[in-house]
Amino acid sequence: MSSPRVRFAPAPTGFLHVGSARTALFNWLFARHHGGEMVLRVEDTDAALKTQEYVDAIIEPLRWLGLDWDSGPHFQSDRRDRHAAAIEQLVAGGSAYYCDLTRPEIEQRCEAAGLPAGYHGWSRDRDLADGPGVVVRFRCPDEGTTVVDDIVRGRVSFPNESLEDFVIRRGDGSPTFHLANAVDDHDMGITHVVRGEDLLNTTPRVQLIWQALGFGGPPDYAHLPLLVDAKRQKLSKRRDDVALDNYRARGYLPEAMVNYLALLGWGPPDEVEIRPLEEIVELFDLDAVKPAPAFFDPARLDHLNSAYICELTPAQFADRALLFAADDVDLPPPGASILDEPARLAARGHRTWPVLHALAPELQQRLSVLSESAGWIDWIVSDGIDFDDKAWRTAMVKGRAAARVLEEAEARLAGDDFSSADRLEAIVMGVGDELTESIGARVRSQPPVRVALTGTGAGLPLWEPMRLLGRDTVLARLRAARARL
Repeated sequence: MSSPRVRFAPAPTGFLHVGSARTALFNWLFARHHGGEMVLRVEDTDAALKTQEYVDAIIEPLRWLGLDWDSGPHFQSDRRDRHAAAIEQLVAGGSAYYCDLTRPEIEQRCEAAGLPAGYHGWSRDRDLADGPGVVVRFRCPDEGTTVVDDIVRGRVSFPNESLEDFVIRRGDGSPTFHLANAVDDHDMGITHVVRGEDLLNTTPRVQLIWQALGFGGPPDYAHLPLLVDAKRQKLSKRRDDVALDNYRARGYLPEAMVNYLALLGWGPPDEVEIRPLEEIVELFDLDAVKPAPAFFDPARLDHLNSAYICELTPAQFADRALLFAADDVDLPPPGASILDEPARLAARGHRTWPVLHALAPELQQRLSVLSESAGWIDWIVSDGIDFDDKAWRTAMVKGRAAARVLEEAEARLAGDDFSSADRLEAIVMGVGDELTESIGARVRSQPPVRVALTGTGAGLPLWEPMRLLGRDTVLARLRAARARL
């Protein structure tokens, strides 16, 4: 295969859908696998949507994923004159015509003629002139079929009689999706169009325009399988969590998200799912994409993300988790990165960073997303704690000799320098052993100490966090808990 030229052409909607992100990734993988190019084109035939906010909502998530492009971003709204010239060519050649009928007028004509709803070529032979509010419709063939040879779906035939004469220029003079796509794909030298299955039914219209303009052979098409939820319904922004930036904000790693998106409709031949992007590029090709709908499974994504979190070094983990574990550290803009050296150095001066670094081995095996890190260490990095009522009753009120445990632990810990987590464990556990022997009944020393220090009855192993918390804070919390009793 000669070097392909593909395009990712999202519409500006205010956010990047996970389905669109998967489409961008498959375009990128195909281009990189074959040594080709990827073009980024924004389909803003409605020029009102060409705002920096809408553009950033496309570009920034792509940068977060690590996907680059070789040309663009190009904007369809900048090519209005070229689209207008193509429309004029189609009208002059008899492949398109003017129509001034409104939707109610079309419905009235259908009812009067006893025809099913739709446009039935009412203005084909009216010889209308252009004017305000007049649209341009493409004249579809009345017979034959339009065939789409699709890399994923094989040969798909569309009877031309089922295609009504569709609008290629709106009443305000702007081109429609079909016309702009055909012209821009030709002018930009696009060889492959990789997009979602929901756009398959638009392809015959684009191909008819392509042929009428004399563009020659059309690009190769590959329509990717739909993404569906657990009920096998197409992912919907009204019903499902589909904004890619939501996943970024919750602490999914971009490497994990890219790996997961690559598995939605494609799979490596060796069935090894978790692998570096370089290997995915090497293995990927469109002819291995399956046409069946792909289940977007949040639990599977969590599994992949947790695996990637576990692969980070303690320093890498602390760099990334800091954004979610400290209230006064903001997420960097997606175009920037906490992994940039100045940001990294600044982050490592934050008081929470050493805690995350020291506790990384314990935290990494417990997290599905980085945003969960705050809940594990908030009692260490916060100035105060809130007591969980149930944990307090269990460990303090019902726990045997809880007040004596706190008193003895405070006294013995006061003489320690808090340099060894193992020694802190021995001191606290030793209090329980000695009280058990003197009372003649088992005394558990760890639960009341844990509740006194953390406010809860469960969490990370206590001893290294105690060392990080420091002697003064530990003693102060033990005294406060004993006073509360």
